[in-house]
Amino acid sequence: MERILVIGANGQIGSELVGALAAQHGAENVIAGDIGAANVYNAARYTRLDVLDRAGLAALVAQENITQVYQLAALLSATGEQAPLKAWTLNMDGLLNILEVARERGEIGKPLRIFWPSSIAAFGPNTPQMTVMDPSTIYGISKLAGERLCEYYFSKYGVDVRSIRYPGIISYKSPPGGGTTDYAIAIFHAALRGERYSCFLGAQTALPMIYMPDAIRATIELMDAPAEKIKIRSAYNVAGLSFNPEQLAQAIVQRVPDFKIGYQPDSRQAIADSWPQSLDDARATADWGWKARVGLQELVGDMLANIDVNLAKAA
Repeated sequence: MERILVIGANGQIGSELVGALAAQHGAENVIAGDIGAANVYNAARYTRLDVLDRAGLAALVAQENITQVYQLAALLSATGEQAPLKAWTLNMDGLLNILEVARERGEIGKPLRIFWPSSIAAFGPNTPQMTVMDPSTIYGISKLAGERLCEYYFSKYGVDVRSIRYPGIISYKSPPGGGTTDYAIAIFHAALRGERYSCFLGAQTALPMIYMPDAIRATIELMDAPAEKIKIRSAYNVAGLSFNPEQLAQAIVQRVPDFKIGYQPDSRQAIADSWPQSLDDARATADWGWKARVGLQELVGDMLANIDVNLAKAA
């Protein structure tokens, strides 16, 4: 029986991952942890947890006999650029703490399987897929360093750590959270409010994206795959679909004819320009059978049909 801890459970990915894991393993076997006192998404089991508190983290893992940890707590790209030292501390020390706990648990015969999310932010303006990586943001730098830490802890200590380089994640269940790809969520909120959307990226800025159901499925499929199938211990590319703001706006107009968009690129444009326009996920497909299912038209229809109207008004 798996006993699972999700750290950063109140965030965009965690809020939906907890429910999916509870459906698979039973709600009583999934603990949602976050730094806030509030259980924002009403997980069956919730604890206030700071990933920077290694002793508290180790105690919880031991007390609950945890077998899997999803370490999702992080500051994202645009938010991280506003507070780079805070971003580095949270993103790096949080990962290092859980890797150390996993190393210690392995030494006493109680191994942990760890999931940690990397990102397309680990790439840079000169990155051809999985070769040279030269990120230009503190978030991306922390992700690249984190990938190297994951591979190191696997190679040196045998920690079963697994990772995905997520593209931009689109979801109707949570508002934009400070990422450079978040225009692709905010645009739907504006459309449902009947407002013109001012996009902070240029019309032709294509970026790789993934719809949340595909992202959650990829995460769980990777963690469920037999260890011998996991050939990459830094991070796997996982692709969903790629589009630019103009293409997304055109797809929305097909369903919301009065919708209008304008373009006022800001500091996030430079971040987006440093990222690849698409991802090659052939290794994920070959190693553990990954394949995206959701295309642009289905994504747009589902987002417009499911965004909470009150959430859209508040965004």
